[in-house]
Amino acid sequence: MNSSSTTVSAELGLRLVVPDRTTVPLLAGLEYAAHDPYAIRMSFYVGNDEPVEWIFARELLTIGIVRKVGDGDVQVWPAAQDSEQTLNIALSSPFGDALFEAPLTPLADFLHRTYEIVPAGQESEFVDLAAELENLLWPS
Repeated sequence: MNSSSTTVSAELGLRLVVPDRTTVPLLAGLEYAAHDPYAIRMSFYVGNDEPVEWIFARELLTIGIVRKVGDGDVQVWPAAQDSEQTLNIALSSPFGDALFEAPLTPLADFLHRTYEIVPAGQESEFVDLAAELENLLWPS
């Protein structure tokens, strides 16, 4: 896990659950930056192709550790598989659906590091409103 005063990144080994309920190992990269305090970027590495990136609300992943949360395209919920604690992440898009099992401990450690950078409830203090308005009103 790499970190600086404003960013945190990590690699996470996931399992893709395929229709027959077997799993395929997969690597994902996690990134969090204080300048975008509500979001966590997760890049899924599949073969030699460019990674597929999804952006999750940090709060969604945090709540998903303790109970099922999410509507529509992303749902997250805790599960126990054998003795290993896992977090289920279900993604849906026009291109298909995917269910991932993420090991809970490294994901929770990553989330903890994000809250060290930007504490819960203080996200708005890290948003540059002037820059955001400029991007909305005068796109390049």
